[in-house]
Amino acid sequence: MSTPPPLLDRFDARHPVVGMIHLPPLPGAPAFDGDRDALHTRLLEDARRLETNGIDGIVLENFGDAPFYPEDVPPHVVAEMTALATSLTSAVDVPVGINVLRNDAEAALSIAAAADAAFVRVNVHVGAAATDQGVLEGRAHETLRLRDRLEADVSILADVHVKHATPVGEGNIQQAALETVERGRADGVIVSGRGTGAEAALEDVERVSSVVETERAVDDRAAVFVGSGVTTETVGNCLESGADGVIVGTALKEGGETTNPVSSDRVAELVAARDSSLE
Repeated sequence: MSTPPPLLDRFDARHPVVGMIHLPPLPGAPAFDGDRDALHTRLLEDARRLETNGIDGIVLENFGDAPFYPEDVPPHVVAEMTALATSLTSAVDVPVGINVLRNDAEAALSIAAAADAAFVRVNVHVGAAATDQGVLEGRAHETLRLRDRLEADVSILADVHVKHATPVGEGNIQQAALETVERGRADGVIVSGRGTGAEAALEDVERVSSVVETERAVDDRAAVFVGSGVTTETVGNCLESGADGVIVGTALKEGGETTNPVSSDRVAELVAARDSSLE
């Protein structure tokens, strides 16, 4: 079975800051404006601003495609995202991750393998969650086997109690994290708040980090990222609470608006805040 290197080994930084590229609506989405060239231009501009201002990794996500397909996106979405992801990985020298909303791990992994991306983000990898798309169920058994068949050197970064959702059944975040890395064999887990831009509870970060730290004694693959609400004011607290890294979207955008272009100044300020917190 394919076993990628430990997730954190992919980054040059000890505590990586990963920036989000929230794609505008893609062709086929209700709000698509008909301009494919603009999609590529926006993608590369955001990528340049992220990388040149010190970001350690990038996640590409079809954020503008709401309302989202619950699980399997149609082929045209996979095709568009593969083209965009290939442009992105060719343009930057930092690790790239793929997230296909709402929960298409098969598409994300396939795109990542084709575009030479380093990892995928899976919103519901194990268990089940009630969302505005209905009840989503994890497909860890399929995702791991697909990675093996594709011989893909792609890590799996999975949410624990993903935002915009309510876990079905077991509500203990520590148990959910343990099952995600132990039984679901994820290479890392993400702790987030209730929604996009909402802060993650530091108590949750601490609980998940303690579980993953214990698991590392057996398997050093697992890493912990905070996945929402990270700002220049909170990045230090997240790392002090045990997170290995952070994924940042809204705080890096012009005016602090999720759908706006990336702000060079905001990226530089957050990276500097991370660095200061480690001194």
